[in-house]
Amino acid sequence: MNRLDLKEMTRHRGPKFGHYVGEFATPGIGHILASAQCDFVFFDMEHSGFSIESLKQAVRYFEAADVAMIVRTPSKDYDMVARICDAGAQGLMAPMIKDAAEAATVVSYMKYPPVGKRGIALGAAHDNYLPGGIAVQDRLAQGNARTTFFALIETREGAENVDAIAATPGVDCLWVGHFDLSASLGIAGQFEHPDYLAALAKIIEAAKVHGLSLGRLVSSPDEGLADLRKGFDFCCLATDTGLYQRALITGISQLRSASSAN
Repeated sequence: MNRLDLKEMTRHRGPKFGHYVGEFATPGIGHILASAQCDFVFFDMEHSGFSIESLKQAVRYFEAADVAMIVRTPSKDYDMVARICDAGAQGLMAPMIKDAAEAATVVSYMKYPPVGKRGIALGAAHDNYLPGGIAVQDRLAQGNARTTFFALIETREGAENVDAIAATPGVDCLWVGHFDLSASLGIAGQFEHPDYLAALAKIIEAAKVHGLSLGRLVSSPDEGLADLRKGFDFCCLATDTGLYQRALITGISQLRSASSAN
């Protein structure tokens, strides 16, 4: 399958569908998502035990299956951001972006000079171990063009400053962290509360005004379709553990009910 790469996806407003992986980073996971026709994977290093070594392996699993990879970093520090990029992740999601200055700092950690301050390591995982022969400036420019930044808006401060965040050069997509955003607003889990809806509307408008993609993790197809109608174009359906658990609970419950009736 000839898919758009991640940077191209953020430049097209058509819907992109994916799945969250925070537990099952097995060798077959990339092809499992590909067989389900996923466009991307949300690979979570913030709320999982995945290490850099786990990431390096998973990058190849998804690369082999031609599934674009967004990696959520557990921190916004230089050493973590740069290592994730060097491990081969083209898409990086940074949590709890609070303002434009913080977004610009993360972008600078992802990009090589003169755009940013990322340390240079060529012939490594991120460029598929290419040997020499290509001018260094060209390789740096290619690396900068590949890296794609997803700014995770999930705090009151981030929502208040979202227009400036969206205007920051290097930001490709705004991603709504709905649970943390509602908690930050003091209304955890109340997604119909006027304060949450006002913050969400502000994020949606900022993405629209600045021509950015907009994404969110959803728990059901109906929830995803509702988001698409609001202007979202990255739809990440369910966590791996949640999807597996729901299917297993349903199946075991049906078996128990049927067996007790006999």
